[in-house]
Amino acid sequence: MKGWRLPALSPRWRWVWLGLLLAAGIVLALLVPRPIVGTIYINLPIEAASAREMIAQIDEARSNPAVRAVVLVLDSPGGTVADTEAVYLELARLRASKPVVSTVGTMAASGAYYLAVGSDYIFAMPTSQVGNVGVIGSLPARPQVIEDVASTGPYKMFGGPRDSFLRQLEAVKGGFIQAVSLGRGERLKLTREEIARGEIYLGSEALRLGLVDALGGQSRAVAQAARMAHVAHYRVADLRELAGLPAAAAVPFFYMAEDGRATAFPLEAGLFLLYVPPSERRQP
Repeated sequence: MKGWRLPALSPRWRWVWLGLLLAAGIVLALLVPRPIVGTIYINLPIEAASAREMIAQIDEARSNPAVRAVVLVLDSPGGTVADTEAVYLELARLRASKPVVSTVGTMAASGAYYLAVGSDYIFAMPTSQVGNVGVIGSLPARPQVIEDVASTGPYKMFGGPRDSFLRQLEAVKGGFIQAVSLGRGERLKLTREEIARGEIYLGSEALRLGLVDALGGQSRAVAQAARMAHVAHYRVADLRELAGLPAAAAVPFFYMAEDGRATAFPLEAGLFLLYVPPSERRQP
């Protein structure tokens, strides 16, 4: 037997075979899982509840082999120091294995920008508000004697003297500036002193200063993330849904004015990586 070959087919049967092969290819393509570019929407203040949900989504992205890259969709004024740092550290773990790209909508200020510099690439719209590097906090009350309350030390009720609080504020500011310097590297055109001023910039100016990498919206960020992950024919999926989380709900994080209106000022005393518009700052 010298060899085997397909019998000669009529033109009609050739077209039938070609159609069957094409159909088989389509079926196989549908059976092969498509890589995923996952999205995490950060459009609330960063506090305990929202941080837990962000970390759950980051965990899903890290453990799900189908998720090949992540896009942070940022529209937040920031939030608490500890919760922002917790999310930032989890992003660092994710970046060790998968690219992370940020895109700024209306605002990525203070703690939200802290998270952005923890990504590989940052997009912003020309009029996005970007930056506001720094810390705010309400000074603790002055120590005083309250006759009907006993405490084991002069600062037990207040947490410490005011100068200690100010030292803590400076330490957190230094960590924030270091995160910006590390995240942006040679792309950053601002000195440490200029960063520390806490200015907020339009996206076009932030691009010139090296605070972001390019102008563009979510679609460009998704394409960039896929390119960095070397994937094609991908699909975009909301990591909140993949992680099985319920729809995001607003939390009572902001101070309520006397007229019942929610302001951008935090309810609790403490240190915050948060942008508060001048018109909504509490008066002493």
